[in-house]
Amino acid sequence: MININIYLLIGLTIGTLLTGIILAFTVNFWYSLPLLIIGIILLVVYILFGSVNAAAKYIQEGDFSGAEKKLKLTWKPDWLYVTQRAFYYIMKGSIAMDAKEMKVAEAHFDHALQMDLPSDNEKGMVLLQLANINASKGKWGAAKKYFRDIKKLKVTESQIKEQIDQFGKALANSGQMKAARSMGKQGMQMMQGGGKSKRRRPKMR
Repeated sequence: MININIYLLIGLTIGTLLTGIILAFTVNFWYSLPLLIIGIILLVVYILFGSVNAAAKYIQEGDFSGAEKKLKLTWKPDWLYVTQRAFYYIMKGSIAMDAKEMKVAEAHFDHALQMDLPSDNEKGMVLLQLANINASKGKWGAAKKYFRDIKKLKVTESQIKEQIDQFGKALANSGQMKAARSMGKQGMQMMQGGGKSKRRRPKMR
């Protein structure tokens, strides 16, 4: 992916276009043409790639506030190149999750899932986030559906695979807890005691 300092890109775009326009009106159009062409190319790069790459660095460092500020420098998210647009909404979802805005996060992740994600690693990451959101709301059926979709993918990134395994264990534990609750107090005691019930000693006469 193209990785250019976003402030430098914006500055160069505005500078070359303004200089080209001024030259066109004050000197000669042909003198301004090279600058106008360069400015238009830079503008296209900015429109297609936005500030997504600049924000990604902050996401990786856990600075969600900094990432949000960088993402705001993207002019038109819907005009981004489709892969960049997917990453844009993934990052927006991550920022919303950090702010505990689960409904907003879910909408962003759903949006990203409809786009052209580059590999199963990204798809798995988005599905895992959606599964986590639904699990946090107690919607275990939806969480399990997303988890089944994840298992169909060929995830190769070790960190994502580890998170998937951890979530699978959490899902299994949730099933045990629900079964215990349905059995009432006795079921919870069995969960805590490893399924062993204590026998009462007979009264001594």
